[in-house]
Amino acid sequence: MSDSADGKGKLILALDVHEYEHALDLVDKFHDHISIFKVGLELFLSAGPRIVGEIHKRGRKVFLDLKFHDIPNTVSKAAIAATRMGVYMFNVHASGGFDMMKKCSDSVVQTCLKENIERPKILGVTVLTSLSREMLRDELGIQYGMRTHVKHLAALSQKAGLDGVVSSAREVEAIRNSCGRGFLIVTPGIRPSWSPPDDQNRTMTPKEAIREGADYLVMGRAILQQNNPLNVIELINLEILSA
Repeated sequence: MSDSADGKGKLILALDVHEYEHALDLVDKFHDHISIFKVGLELFLSAGPRIVGEIHKRGRKVFLDLKFHDIPNTVSKAAIAATRMGVYMFNVHASGGFDMMKKCSDSVVQTCLKENIERPKILGVTVLTSLSREMLRDELGIQYGMRTHVKHLAALSQKAGLDGVVSSAREVEAIRNSCGRGFLIVTPGIRPSWSPPDDQNRTMTPKEAIREGADYLVMGRAILQQNNPLNVIELINLEILSA
């Protein structure tokens, strides 16, 4: 059965652990059920680039979730390094600005053409799912509403040549209407109805997110902390298909 037929191509499992061996155990355990694994800051800093190579050896893709945010030259060089690792997708903070994102995108394209390697998907992070409207206004000084601000950053990412964004599922419909169907939307903060709440404020169920127009769902703790994670993955994939 193909990824698109069984729903597993839309589900990204976040390897939110710090031990190299633990991460590989999870990849081996869920290899037949998950096509893309997310490697974030904790795991990458603990295990290094070799974890990416080991996932590739197992025939699976990597979403490198390091959220680059720096001056354009620094981010473009980091992007080239990620590209040479062969990751399927990586992200940058859209709040880094147009020039940062544009230089990142252009550098990746040039490197791929020059070195004949496959171009990864580049995503702009809009607003972290841990942030609420009040935090955006009171702590960050952004007076626009959440949806307006996310739409603005998504449009800026698209203008800079990025392939899509990372955003809460609550803003997916607005982004889809603004940026069109070809623009990728990756949604963290996905929680099945039976999962307890955590530190993310703007959440949604898998079925709701897919119906809103999300392309990929990122889930970690909501799966790994269950008594039977494999059963949970199967239920989520069925929920994705039913959407």
